[in-house]
Amino acid sequence: MSTAASAAAFTVVGEAVVDLVEDGDGRFTAHPGGSPLNVAVALARLGHPTALLARLSTGGFGRRLREHAAANGVALDRAPAAPEPATLAAVTLDGHGAATYDFYTAGTADWQWTDAELAALPAGTRVVHTGSLATAVAPGAVRILALVERLRRAGGTLLSYDPNVRAGLVGDLDAARAGAERFVAAAHVVKASEDDVRLLYPGSDPVDVLQRWRGLGASLAVLTRGAAGAVAVAAGGVVREPGRSVAVVDTIGAGDAFTGGMLSALADAGLATPATVAGLSAGQAADVLAGAGRVAAITCTRAGADPPDRAALRAFSSG
Repeated sequence: MSTAASAAAFTVVGEAVVDLVEDGDGRFTAHPGGSPLNVAVALARLGHPTALLARLSTGGFGRRLREHAAANGVALDRAPAAPEPATLAAVTLDGHGAATYDFYTAGTADWQWTDAELAALPAGTRVVHTGSLATAVAPGAVRILALVERLRRAGGTLLSYDPNVRAGLVGDLDAARAGAERFVAAAHVVKASEDDVRLLYPGSDPVDVLQRWRGLGASLAVLTRGAAGAVAVAAGGVVREPGRSVAVVDTIGAGDAFTGGMLSALADAGLATPATVAGLSAGQAADVLAGAGRVAAITCTRAGADPPDRAALRAFSSG
């Protein structure tokens, strides 16, 4: 049981996936993964009380996911023990360490949410993050959307969303875009990658897409651009942050590390509320992007989804 259980300032809702990562000789090694789990671990390592709402399989892979979350200080009090098998992702890396994913999702634990399982958040929750497959795969996506929309209507909780689109699971593009935009409209903070925008809005200017999301209801819309850095659209205007040159081992979990770093930076600056995010200045947005970029850069220098703790972040920032 995590010591964070009684003070879950952050709650992350979504899937926990077993990444089967191909090594150099064609064999696959199992690692804990899944975007929401990675974000929860990133936040917890940065010192924030964090809970994970994920349906964790009671099978061997699910037990490994549960152990990984708990070992990193993530509270699991509201994570249901699910009889279905865990979701698997086969991960291959190109010569530059960029990851490609093939998912095995049929009948797995992560999508079978009930209304009762999502009826209440952990005590002390001030920020909720969701995204990735859990917000796209039926039947659970509809129930998670209902939760986020209910929280938006109630007010008081900062809501964050990352579509983290997977090309092999998109299906009908118009339906996928409409589904993502329902979450965008319910969230205060939206972070996406260039790949997400290309898939959902082919041929569109990415900044125009961020502006569109602001119009739908998001207060802070962020686009990550890999080694080229990130761009944000906030109340203070369009802000660009350059990338950082690091020795890349692989990019597994880098986007999730950025999300965790972004939310951490907002919290550290006392900005993690709907009202403060709505009024974010250009300078504040730049600081948030810079902090998130540092967390992602460190993660890229490590194998797998392995975000830094505070000590590693301080050492990198002062180096």
